[in-house]
This record gives sequence, structure tokens and C-alpha cells, in this order.
Amino acid sequence: MRQISTEGLEKPANVNAGAVPMLQWLRIEDLLVDPAYQRPIVGQGRRNVMRIAKAFSWSCFSPVVVSPVEGGKFVIIDGQHRTTAAALIGFDSVPCQVVIASREQQAAAFKAINGITVPISPMALHAAAVVAREPWAIDTADICLRAEVELLRYPLPVERQRAGQTMAVGAITQCLKRFGPDTLITALQCVTQTVNNIPGALTSRMIRALCEVLHSNPYWRESGLALLEAFDTIELAAIQTRAAMYAGTMRISQVDSIRDQIRAELNRLLPTPEVEISMHSPPGSTRQMSALSERH
Repeated sequence: MRQISTEGLEKPANVNAGAVPMLQWLRIEDLLVDPAYQRPIVGQGRRNVMRIAKAFSWSCFSPVVVSPVEGGKFVIIDGQHRTTAAALIGFDSVPCQVVIASREQQAAAFKAINGITVPISPMALHAAAVVAREPWAIDTADICLRAEVELLRYPLPVERQRAGQTMAVGAITQCLKRFGPDTLITALQCVTQTVNNIPGALTSRMIRALCEVLHSNPYWRESGLALLEAFDTIELAAIQTRAAMYAGTMRISQVDSIRDQIRAELNRLLPTPEVEISMHSPPGSTRQMSALSERH
């Protein structure tokens, strides 16, 4: 046995630890879940609850982290699965660590705790980051809103998805940083504003490939309605299927294959003028917005 030692460690200069938490037993009926950042208990979540319930032991039950909300209730920040398992067994109360936190701080705490201790999808992390008002997450959400894309908050099979929904939060975040909002919005609109807007169309590979194509050719990116009409004749689903087949027989990534196929189609449907116009209207400009309005 040994005592806690801080020898050799440097004390942080500034620490804002917040209010000291309280430990108490709370009735499960008084505990709530915020669906804005907490995942529904499905799939692996249900299996986790059953695993905890079958091997339930108070010695392995860490306090549920909660924060008080209106009506004398408490919102769960961490511990939804083990609380559900306790309720399943028949317990009506669980030990809780009560912290005072705003809704944004609750979401940030959920993200910090779960992002480190258990596997958590980028979608769930993004949803929590939006509630926590983290700038990168707000920017990503804004891009999706403008492009009529819905970011899913948890994994969902394609057969249960709707047109315009995507799980590709990582790809969208990376493309925003690499290519900027104009290219990304236009790339997403090439799906959501055309006949290609079907469930499962907005994959990570497709989004990356579209961004690469449009970023490399400003003429295409800035063609407004003409670009969307071109994509009305391009079957992106077929391109994605061929790319998967090529990946198994050729030394080319699926993203590169999708990119090359789209580029070939655009060269045929929307050839780039030999003399480049010196003054292009930037993507998202009045010209492009007007073109998109005409479409509707």
C-alpha cells in the first residue's frame, strides 16, 4: 500500500473546479435524460445494460453524475446505462454525485467523461458539443443547416435513414477545415438539391470526393443551377457501387475512384471554358442563391 503522492508533478497555475459536488442517494424516478446529447438505449446500449444487470454489484457501481434541473428533478450527465440496469433489477434509488452545472456545462461534462472512458461515436460527441456551444460543432451544424443536411446523433442503418441524413460528421468537419464552407456547402447541395438525394447517399467517401472535385475546379463549383442540373444526370449511387468494385480489383481508393468518375462526368456535361473568366461569383453568392431559388 502507498499514499497518494504529488512528487514530481507541477501544480497547474489556474484551475476553475466549480462548486464542490454533493453525494447522495436519489430516486430513479427523479432522474431524467437529455436527448439532445444522451444516446437512446438501442443496439450496443441495450447489450451494455443487460451486461451490467446480469453482473450487478454495488461494489462496481460508481456514482451517477447528475445535475439539478427544474421541478426537483436531476438530469443524468453520466450513468444512464447503469441506472437503467439498477431499475431493471428492481432498485428504486442509486448513489449520485450532484454537480451544479448549466445545460452547456452538462453536455460538455458528458462529452469529456464519455469521450475518454467508453467508446462513443463522433455523432454523439458532436451533438454534445453543439449543446455545449463549442465553436467547431456550431460551425458544422450551420453548414449542414444551410445545405439541408441532417446530422444523425447515433448510428442508424441505411434502411432506416431518410434522404438528406448522414452519419459522416467526421468527414464534414474535416472537409470544412480543409476546403472551407463554400466548397463544402456546394458539394452537399449536389446531393440534397438533386435527384441523388436518397437515403445513404451522403457517405464520408462521397462527401470527400465531391469536395475534392469542386475545390479543384472553381468554374464547376460556381456554376450554380447548371451544376445542379448536371448532377441530376449523374447517378452517384452507381458511381459509389462501381468504386467499391474497383477497390477490390485495382490499386485505387474508393474516394479516388468516386472523384475520378465524377470529374469525368462533369468534363462531359459541364466542360470548363478554355479562357477562364477573371471575375467569378463566389459560391453562396447572389448568383448561386438565385439559381438555387429558381430550382424551387
